[in-house]
Amino acid sequence: MTKPTQNSVQQRRQFLKTSAAASAALTAPYFFSSAKTLADETTSKNDRVAIGVIGCGGMARGNINAAKQWLDVVAVCDVDASRVASANQQMSGGKAQEYADYRGLLERKDIDAIHIATPDHWHTKPLIEAMLAGKDVYCEKPLTLTIDEGKLIRKVQKETGRIVQVGTQQRSTFNLFVKAMAIVAEGRLGRIRQVQAAIGGAPTSPSIPVADPGKEFDWERWLGPAPLTDYRYLEPADGTGRPNTNGHYEFRWWYQYSGGKLTDWGAHHVDICNWALKLNGQTEGPLSITGNAEHPVEFKDGDPVQQDRYNTATRFKFTVAYPGDTEMIIRNDTDNGVLITGDKGKIFVNRGKLVGKPVEDLADNPLPEGAIAKAYKNLPMEGNGRSAHWANFLYCARERKEPISDVHSHMQMLNVCHLAGISARLGRDLNWDNASEQIVGDDQANRMLVRPYRSGYEIEMG
Repeated sequence: MTKPTQNSVQQRRQFLKTSAAASAALTAPYFFSSAKTLADETTSKNDRVAIGVIGCGGMARGNINAAKQWLDVVAVCDVDASRVASANQQMSGGKAQEYADYRGLLERKDIDAIHIATPDHWHTKPLIEAMLAGKDVYCEKPLTLTIDEGKLIRKVQKETGRIVQVGTQQRSTFNLFVKAMAIVAEGRLGRIRQVQAAIGGAPTSPSIPVADPGKEFDWERWLGPAPLTDYRYLEPADGTGRPNTNGHYEFRWWYQYSGGKLTDWGAHHVDICNWALKLNGQTEGPLSITGNAEHPVEFKDGDPVQQDRYNTATRFKFTVAYPGDTEMIIRNDTDNGVLITGDKGKIFVNRGKLVGKPVEDLADNPLPEGAIAKAYKNLPMEGNGRSAHWANFLYCARERKEPISDVHSHMQMLNVCHLAGISARLGRDLNWDNASEQIVGDDQANRMLVRPYRSGYEIEMG
């Protein structure tokens, strides 16, 4: 793959046709309004976004369903042939071209954008290569498996100018999380003293036997950059629920492919905590992380000793220290959601509620007009939640604006999640130099900021 020239990037066809009327419509806030919507601008076949999908599991299908009024899926890719065939039917009525190797999508000039919904260890490589191929990308969270991968993603994004939206859709849930951020930004909590991300614990498993992945599932390619190992699979004992495996969906309970709950739900709630601090003008990075975690297997030098069962932390509580006597708590053992405590009050928000005295006070002292839009970077607000997040991506791709879930703010908070994972695996506290993005005085921990890619699956930077 060759990096596109500046001229070729400029000549690449736009996501949606532009006109003065369309531009005016899309700069008006859509939240709780009947203004003309992005869907109204994509009534013509030529206006719709041609998208390629890499990773065809449930997350990709839900995302495409939420955005189907604006786009056409023209290519689907998965290493599991049974998944790619069924996804093709669901997403495009069987009209999309099917691929086993995602690089075929990146070479196509007719594809405007790429959606990446692979397992976590397969996010960074196709994301970077897509940007270098001149594609804008909606990539699921967490963007990376390591802190060093995040450094490279941010570098390539700056160099290419591609628009990348991270799938942290809570940032587009206007009546809950964005409203909470507006309360913070308007000074209703005062200086923040503590933010807490309660994200629940991870499951355990029995010993999972080695199994045959079958002819349709290319297990070696699914592993990709990760070390070569056996496929494991075990049906649930009672015949209900998810199977135990190191493959589809359950990959998130293995440090080889994910970070467990610390990067799974952590990528959502730690993100909201970090967003609140930044909106409140508390922009300093973390100083240290202390705490403890429990794992279902033994660890030696940061690596699990047993290879036949889930190994990510099941219980944990970490305290992240920030300048100015501010702290972030990451824990598993209380009501899932985000608790923000300031000098003047506190609020709690999750996917079902926004509560606290500052919220009650809105009845007599409402937020100023436009406060929610301001917290949302004054970007158009269409719909709510997942569909709004896609509308934001498509608008920003067309207008070349930074989306609400940009890679730089995402990695600021994901670094915290990764540090918690390193602390958990090593069983010790860590000090952090935010300027250099290095762990202070701990060579073993610093070696865990990066993981080698398996031969043949290195990132193609050409």
